Amino acid sequence: MGAPVYDTLILSDLHLGADMSRAREALRVLEETRYRRLILLGDIFADLNFGRLKKEHWKFLGYIRKLSNPKRQVEVVWVEGNHDHGLAEIMSHLVGVRVYQEYQWNYLGLRHIAVHGHQFDGFVVKNVRLHYWFGTLLYLQLQKWDTKSKALTRFLDRLGTRWQRLSEKVADGALAHAKHREAERIFCGHTHAALHKQRDGRDYYNCGAWIDERLTYITVGEDGVRIHEYARPSGPVDVEHARADSVSTGKANAELAREDVEGGNDLDFGDGGFVEDGEYHVISR
Repeated sequence: MGAPVYDTLILSDLHLGADMSRAREALRVLEETRYRRLILLGDIFADLNFGRLKKEHWKFLGYIRKLSNPKRQVEVVWVEGNHDHGLAEIMSHLVGVRVYQEYQWNYLGLRHIAVHGHQFDGFVVKNVRLHYWFGTLLYLQLQKWDTKSKALTRFLDRLGTRWQRLSEKVADGALAHAKHREAERIFCGHTHAALHKQRDGRDYYNCGAWIDERLTYITVGEDGVRIHEYARPSGPVDVEHARADSVSTGKANAELAREDVEGGNDLDFGDGGFVEDGEYHVISR
């Protein structure tokens, strides 16, 4: 059987320009998955300083520009995050993608909303300048000082999210917003923690981030909404079957990729173990 074609693929919080950004792995997902719509759900950049971008960051942006070509028949949507603020006009020219504050679409009779989620984070809304100087620039500098595994900065990121109860705040605000907009599903990023929460027949999904050990993204298709994790296999798995599926998917999407996937490098997931390449696992639906 061929690889599924999803209606929509969503990923968020790549933070290009940050040392912790896992742009190579994110690009691999885009190249090896088939979808009709791609939503970049905010904080794709760490800040406005393009001088921080590395080779793999520019390669990711180059692929987005290719996808935005109408001949590819993939709708590419960029939803602005708090770190992307001020980049809308630049991004329109750089990668040919329209930038939205909030994006809505209908699929299988259901209304869907994609919004980054910082709008429901009272601290960021009230302290935009303070958050930039101390939450962004200081955090980027800490990554420079940290060890190769970035254990300290990852710990601080998770600690800050829990201390602020950020996941709960954004989920509650998003579900209230979905009710106001009469939408059945709403998708956010911002918290860096993948999550599914349901209330009054409405579903909230957070697609996580691409800076931590747990790299997650969302697909929307005929089989529903799924949160996938890009990670090393845990426990006994049918490796040959998994790799065959990956090769099949890559070939099916060759007309979009037109480039070989960078591979063969070990991926460090911060627990002392290394794996060759990555695998995809559904962790929620």
